[in-house]
Amino acid sequence: MGELQVEKHTKYILAVEKRKDDFESVVMEHLRLNGAYWGLTTLDILGKLDAVDQDEVISWVMQCQHEAGGFGGNIGHDPHMLYTLSAIQVLALFDKLHVLDVDKVSSCILHHVFWNLSLSRSLQNEDGSFSGDMWGEVDTRFSYIAICSLALLRQLDKIDVGKAVKYIVSCKNVDGGFGCTPGAESHAGQIIFCCITVLQSLLSLSIAVFCCVGALAITGSLHHVDKDLLGWWLCERQVKSGGLNGRPEKLPDVCYSWWVLSSLIMIDRVHWIDKEKLAKFILDCQDTEKGGISDRPDDAVDVFHTYFGVAGLSLLEYSGLKPIDPAYALPVSVVNKVILPCRR
Repeated sequence: MGELQVEKHTKYILAVEKRKDDFESVVMEHLRLNGAYWGLTTLDILGKLDAVDQDEVISWVMQCQHEAGGFGGNIGHDPHMLYTLSAIQVLALFDKLHVLDVDKVSSCILHHVFWNLSLSRSLQNEDGSFSGDMWGEVDTRFSYIAICSLALLRQLDKIDVGKAVKYIVSCKNVDGGFGCTPGAESHAGQIIFCCITVLQSLLSLSIAVFCCVGALAITGSLHHVDKDLLGWWLCERQVKSGGLNGRPEKLPDVCYSWWVLSSLIMIDRVHWIDKEKLAKFILDCQDTEKGGISDRPDDAVDVFHTYFGVAGLSLLEYSGLKPIDPAYALPVSVVNKVILPCRR
């Protein structure tokens, strides 16, 4: 088994932000805040977060904030719950959540304020589900995002948690998995962010298990999960190469090293897969010359898969990596600093 190329991955991530005109940068223009979360969290797991200028990052993040309180994917972009979570997570990495007007940000998660600031609509629907923005798309991704964001801001009591849990449970299928809406196909990963346009169309189905299990874990509601049935469905995602896929008969992808593994850890069934083979699959997807991790061996690398590959290795307790929390998708040290004080 190869070794994790820590220094090369660090250089790769630091170089990505400086390349403004290449393909990867252009197609990620609209979700640069998500990319910042992937890259910065990777650096923190690797123990290299001090390689970036903290003040510069925080200044840029705050420039992405809309006057209504939410954050857009880049400066001047419309706010969305998706990017607001990334902003909260990035600020949490630097222990800078205090720069936020928490009431204003949480209000934007609860209600979409229209452009003229005179009208708003609730983003939690009557059935407990959440819409991502004013256009009303409903998806369990948004349930997870709202719950995770508000938990990190210590504002979880602002929503009807009971209704939110009830809706998520209604998305459970007979195979033990979860869909993005009631009756939708089970999928291993609730893809919170999509890397590029191709990934958006490919991975938009990745709606279910991680976000549903993660949301239930944060709200203390994992008793609603049939852990053996779901664990069996998840462990069947491992293929001969050791990698994990998102649905039956699909190719393995490094990102599922996070989506599947984190869910298995949350339901205490991670011992049902071959962890050594999975670690080898992730390491085989490294670009050992220039750094970065790809979806499968010998494919092009990107920040999205680099983050989920390193996060997956952290969940596998790979030597030298900071442990990551499987529900909040942040280093355990960060989560403890943010969450534990409100439990005392």
